[in-house]
Amino acid sequence: MHLTLRFQKRHSISPQGSSMEVLYTSASPKSWQSSVIPRCGLLSNSTCSHDYHTQDALGGGMRTPSGWAAMENQAVFSALEAVCKDAIAALSGPTGISDTEAASRLLESVRHIQGHGRALQHVVKCFTTVFHHFDLDPQTPANGYRTLVKVVRACVLHVIQKARYVADNCSSAFFRAEHNASELEAYSTALRQLRALMYLGQRLLGENGVDQLYSTQDQGISHSFVSEYMSLHKACFYGRCLGFQFSPALRPFFQTVVISMVSFGENWKKQQSGIGRAALSILTSGKYVVDPELRGAEFERITQNLDMHFWKAFWNLTESELLSGLASITANIVQVNLTLTVPPVTLRMPLASDHRLCVAVHPPVAHWGPGNVKMRLISHTLREGQDSEELLAYSEGASGSMSLPSGFRPQRGPLSPWLVVHFHGGGFVAQTSKSHESYLKSWSRQLGVPILSVDYSLAPEAPFPRALEECFYAYCWALQNCHLLGSTAERVCLAGDSAGGNLCITVSMRAISNGVRVPDGIMAAYPATLLTADASPSRLLTLIDPMLPLGVLCKCINSYAGVDCQTVEPTEELDTLGALGRETALLLTDLTQGASSWFQSLLDPVSLSVSSSPNHTPQSAPKAKSCDAEHNNGLVDYPEGFVPLRSEQLSEVRTPNAPILRNPYVSPLLAPNNLLKGLPPLHIVASALDAMLDDSVMFAKRLRSIGQPVTLSVVEDLPHGFLSLFQLSKETQEASDICTQRIRDVFEQYPVSANCERPKAHLNNHITAVTDPFGLSRRDEELEGENELSD
Repeated sequence: MHLTLRFQKRHSISPQGSSMEVLYTSASPKSWQSSVIPRCGLLSNSTCSHDYHTQDALGGGMRTPSGWAAMENQAVFSALEAVCKDAIAALSGPTGISDTEAASRLLESVRHIQGHGRALQHVVKCFTTVFHHFDLDPQTPANGYRTLVKVVRACVLHVIQKARYVADNCSSAFFRAEHNASELEAYSTALRQLRALMYLGQRLLGENGVDQLYSTQDQGISHSFVSEYMSLHKACFYGRCLGFQFSPALRPFFQTVVISMVSFGENWKKQQSGIGRAALSILTSGKYVVDPELRGAEFERITQNLDMHFWKAFWNLTESELLSGLASITANIVQVNLTLTVPPVTLRMPLASDHRLCVAVHPPVAHWGPGNVKMRLISHTLREGQDSEELLAYSEGASGSMSLPSGFRPQRGPLSPWLVVHFHGGGFVAQTSKSHESYLKSWSRQLGVPILSVDYSLAPEAPFPRALEECFYAYCWALQNCHLLGSTAERVCLAGDSAGGNLCITVSMRAISNGVRVPDGIMAAYPATLLTADASPSRLLTLIDPMLPLGVLCKCINSYAGVDCQTVEPTEELDTLGALGRETALLLTDLTQGASSWFQSLLDPVSLSVSSSPNHTPQSAPKAKSCDAEHNNGLVDYPEGFVPLRSEQLSEVRTPNAPILRNPYVSPLLAPNNLLKGLPPLHIVASALDAMLDDSVMFAKRLRSIGQPVTLSVVEDLPHGFLSLFQLSKETQEASDICTQRIRDVFEQYPVSANCERPKAHLNNHITAVTDPFGLSRRDEELEGENELSD
């Protein structure tokens, strides 16, 4: 076999991807070994071409997927080496820039980049040799090791583009030496920190078992890993390099979020008044627009030092009337959008194994006793039962409407055979169905199905198991009252994202253990299936992910586990939908009114400061420091001469280690087989760049190992929480469409028939009590006698 890989650096390589011309002929599909001989020839000062000739040592055969990845990565690193040589030659030549200080910074950065690239090439080659062993199957090439390589590759592609620009334009009179020096210094620092992550990934590769992405057996190693990469310098990933790994269409959004967050965080405790805090945020936001280094340092500070109350307040900004009103402008119009308040009444549910018997489903009682459960009904078209007095009685005094023009009463549609019960994400601590309306309305329109979204109580005020109890109760109430929701519930699909995906799985497990009907399928988007601090390669991304920083993730998990939390019984003024904070909404209104003047500048920010590289740190941003023996503790044997940068903003963050986190209803990945075997078909949609990717891969592997039906779809270049961003780009819209299709797959998996037989839970009909799934002290749930028929 003869393979020629032709690679045009200037025009084919870009941060958005690479374009390569591959010519090959193949004989028989034998396994083969190859030798790669790079040939580089400079065609001009601006263009470089690399040819790779691969000879099949065994006489022919097709390249394996991991082999193709290795070839592609080698071409990328060869291009980096060549462009660094070009830049060094151009900067050192007689026509170089006149600013000697800037030239010195540029030369030093390029040399550092060159060294990091050479080191990373060897680590990446090691990963590409073995990472396919950790995939779910050959058709689903996704796991944390692949993700680390993907992130490094994205960073290198950005560096190639910037170094190429320097090499081609450094002699121009219009060349901005200071700006480009700062850019290359920032990416040099990013490559340095990515090297540290790759070395940590190598150690994980050696510690974890074959085919395992988590170190679940040795918690000491996991906690050591968490402590190690928690101490690493992170600010460089939130300044100039912010969002480099994601789709370019989303980068302005990340800049907006980070600038809003750091402005909000700087003034968090300076003034109690929401108006005053808003005014201060507006005044201080401008400096974070023009100073990326300061922005990154401040983001690092607040993610590690501010408490859960700050994050709840910031995330709940999306619940304000202003933002929700803006989102509704582009959202699909629905005829039904009702918020419901269901009182705590014991439900009698028929047993799945024998409909002549019933089981009592009690209302949620954890932490403060029985309480109302809040929900939102969304339906694109008005259906029978949705405008009934019986349903509207649940919505009295609540927000929401039938969304119909005055005097217009459309003809009621028939009951849908399908029903979606939705649990929103938000780390168990923030948001409601209101901030997820945009994609729920789209789902309802595309599927023609009513959607019931549950507004469960949030941590830390309501830690586990309150949310699970409320979601299970809401699911049972929906089954019993489906005729009010516009459905016959012949097919029921649970859907949720992130924390909501976790609740979809655990609610189904609870249905199994209680003997009630399980849903017909689950669509879980980027679910959290392991809430312990166990290390995995994808979780290393919490160092660089603006949507899921490690410090914030730990705070969310600890809040859900009830660590150092004081539960508070909600009042009428502080319910799930109404207790999002009047100050928060007022703050956002004022903040966004003053933000319009600089929003456009986020699309192309221009720095007015110098870089925060190890050698040039601005006075406005704290310095990062190199690691020493007290940080390393022998955990990772970094190569001689290499030291990562450490954060000076580090505060003690409690890693999640509460025993309750290993409860299968908190971390379903740890559930026993008897609970998992009863689960309905599960469709997981994850992102290749999500820090929670390994949760999805390992849970899918676990289910497949016991013969459970499961699918895993992985989208590219999108962050955790992409469903909430589905209106921002074509990529997020396509990802949302995949989720919609997976829900449709649940509904169409077998023909709709009133007499169709449903999967039954494996329970003894003579059971007289249901084991408490939480292991908590609760009264036994009773089973009714044969004289109480479900009919």
